[in-house]
Amino acid sequence: MSHLPTDVAGADAVGSAAASPGAQVLRFLDRAVTKVTEAVAAMLVLAEVVVLGSSTAARYLFDSPFTWSDELATLLFIWLAVLGSVVALRRGEHMRLTAFIRDMAPHRRAWLDAVAMMLVAAVLLSLVLPAYEHFETLNEGLSPVLQISEGYRGAAIITGVVLMLITAVQNLARIANWKQMLVALLLVGAATAVLEYFGPTIEDMGNSNLVLFFVVFVVGSMVIGMPIAFAFLLGTVGFVAFATTIPVSIVPGRMDEGMSHLILLAVPLFVLLGALIEMAGLARAMIALLVAMIGHLRGGLQYVLLGAMYLVSGISGAKAADMAAVAPALFPEMLKRGNKEGNLTSLLSASAVMSETIPPSIVLITVGSVTGVSIAALFTGGLFPAVVGMVALCVVVFLQTRGEDVSHAPRYGWAQRFRLLLVALPGLGLPVVIRTAVVEGVATATEVSTIGIVYTVLIGLLFYRQFDWRRVYPILVETASLSGAILLVVGAATAMAWALTQSGFSQDLVQLMAAVPGGRIGFLLVSALAFVILGSVLEGVPAIVLFGPLLFPIAGMMGVNPVHYAMLAVFAMGFGLFTPPFGVGFYLACAIGRVSPDVAIRSVWPHLAALFVALLLITLIPWISTGFL
Repeated sequence: MSHLPTDVAGADAVGSAAASPGAQVLRFLDRAVTKVTEAVAAMLVLAEVVVLGSSTAARYLFDSPFTWSDELATLLFIWLAVLGSVVALRRGEHMRLTAFIRDMAPHRRAWLDAVAMMLVAAVLLSLVLPAYEHFETLNEGLSPVLQISEGYRGAAIITGVVLMLITAVQNLARIANWKQMLVALLLVGAATAVLEYFGPTIEDMGNSNLVLFFVVFVVGSMVIGMPIAFAFLLGTVGFVAFATTIPVSIVPGRMDEGMSHLILLAVPLFVLLGALIEMAGLARAMIALLVAMIGHLRGGLQYVLLGAMYLVSGISGAKAADMAAVAPALFPEMLKRGNKEGNLTSLLSASAVMSETIPPSIVLITVGSVTGVSIAALFTGGLFPAVVGMVALCVVVFLQTRGEDVSHAPRYGWAQRFRLLLVALPGLGLPVVIRTAVVEGVATATEVSTIGIVYTVLIGLLFYRQFDWRRVYPILVETASLSGAILLVVGAATAMAWALTQSGFSQDLVQLMAAVPGGRIGFLLVSALAFVILGSVLEGVPAIVLFGPLLFPIAGMMGVNPVHYAMLAVFAMGFGLFTPPFGVGFYLACAIGRVSPDVAIRSVWPHLAALFVALLLITLIPWISTGFL
C-alpha cells in the first residue's frame, strides 16, 4: 500500500484559502463525511462478526440455524466493501504501482498524481448513471429469505460511487494546484473526445482494441500511479463504452457480483483477526517461546523469525500484519548480534513469500471464491509448500550465520522454557482451533474467522490481560479500509475479466496455453513464470481474480490437480510480489524493517534463489501440495 503524496503548492493553496468562510464550511463537511463514513464502516465490521458468530453458535450449539443469516451478512458485506473503499480512498490506502514514479522529482510526480486522480474522478463520474440504473434494476426484486427490496444492495454501489467521486475531487484539490488540475482536466477531456469520435472505428478493430483498453490504458494508468482498482475500471468502462454496444450499467452489476461473494467476507474478518492477535499478545508469546528454544544457536533468531512467520501467517492471513507483528520483536536483538539490517529485511521479505500458502491466506480464500476449489482442501494443501520454502531459507540462514558470535546470547533453562510454553499454549492453540473448526465442519471458511476473533478476545482479556479497548475502534476502521481496498480490486477485476471473456480473449488464451510445448510440465513452468510476473505487477488478489477463472479450467484440461495449481499460483505470485524492483511487497518489508530499499536489495538475492528452488519443487512435484489431502 502507498499513500497519496501531498504537493507543496497544492497544500499551500488549500492552506491560504482556509481562512475564507466557504473553505471552512467545506473542510467541516469533509471531516463530518469522513467521521460518519468511518463510523458506519467500523460498525459494519462489528455487525458481520456478530451475525456470523451468532449464526455459527445457533447452528452448532443449538441445532437451530438462522435461515436469514447468510442473506443479511451478504447485504451488510456489500455496504462494508463500498464504504471501506471510500475510507481507503480518503486515506490514500488503495493498492498502487509506485515502482516507476517512486524516485521521480517531486514537481514532476505532482503532475502525474494530478492526472491519475483526475482519471479516478472521471471513471467514477462515468459510473454514476450506470450505478443508478443498476439500483433501479435491483429495486424491482425482493430477496429470497428476508423479502426485502434488492434495491438496498444497489443503493450500496451508487452510494459508494458518489462518495468516492466526492473524495477523489477533494483529494485532487489537496494534492494539486489549479494549473495541474486544469491541465489534467484538459488531457482527460481530450482523450474522451478522441475515443468518442473514433468509437465506430475502434469497434470495428475486433480483438485488436483489447491492446488499447487493457494494455495501453490499464498499464499506462498504473505506471503513472493510478490505484490498481480504478485502472481496471478505466480499461473496462472504456472498452464497454467505446468498443461495444453493451450498456455500461453492466459494469456496476459485475462489480456487485464480484464484491459480494460470501466467501470473501473472510477477508475483513481475518484482517481484523490479524490485528487483534498483535494487540492481545498472542504473537508476542509465541515469539518469546521460539527465542527461548533456539535463540541461542547460530542463526537462532533468524530461525525464530521464519518459525514465527509460519505461525503468525496461519493466524492473521495478511502479510503486512505478519511482518509488523514479527519484525519489531526480533530485529533489535538480531542487530545486537552483528546481523546487518539489509540482510534482516531481505529475510523478512523472503519469509513473507514462504508463508503465502499458509492458511488462512487471503489469496487462498480468493482462489476458492473465484475458481470453486474447496477452501478446506486449499487450507490443507497450503501447509507443506510453506515448509518447503522454509527449509530452503533455513539452508541460506545456516550458510550465512556459520561465523555468528552467540557467546552473549541469553540461554534459557528448561524450567523457563516450560513456563514460556505454558504462556504460549493459548496462542499456539488458535491455528489448531481454526483448522479443526473447518475440517470438522463446525464452521465454514468464512465463519471460522469469527471463532478465531472470539477466541483471541477471550485469551487477551482473561489470559494475557493486555487487551486495549481504546485501540478497538481504530482497528475496526483500519480493517474496513484495507478490506475495501482489496474488495474494490476484486470487483473491478471481476468486471474486467468478464469484459475479456466477452471479447473472446479467454478462448484465445486457452488455445495459446494449450499449445505450450512440453505438455503438462511445460504448461506448469509457463504458468509459474506468468504468475511471478503477474504477482510483481498486480499483487495476488487482483491477479487471481482476473486470471484464475481463465487459467484454472486450462489446468484441469491438462490434468493438473486444482489444489496443486493453486499452490503453484499463490507461491509464484508471492515470489513476484516480494521481488525487486517491481514487487511492492519488498518495499513494504523495507518500510516495516525501517531500512532503505537500496540497502536491502543487495542482500535479497540468496534468499530469492532459495525460494526459486522451492518454487520449482512445488511446480514439478504435485505431492507437495496434494499429499495430505
